[in-house]
Amino acid sequence: MENYLKVKVHAGEKKEKLLQKTPDSFEIWVKAPAERGQANAAVRAALCAHLGVAENKLSLIKGATSPAKIFLLRE
Repeated sequence: MENYLKVKVHAGEKKEKLLQKTPDSFEIWVKAPAERGQANAAVRAALCAHLGVAENKLSLIKGATSPAKIFLLRE
């Protein structure tokens, strides 16, 4: 089964926070800067920890250079 997760990212923040707005929509604040994929990696790790899935089950499919991202969750 595949699910698409919509994520709004705030990179370079002082505190890390994850807010689940709907079952498939999140807003995430990460300390990592939006450089060289660092924020994307931090967001992916935070989502995996929150959802309790392995990192190989979650792929960034849209928005690599944008604050609005779409991840694909494969179960």
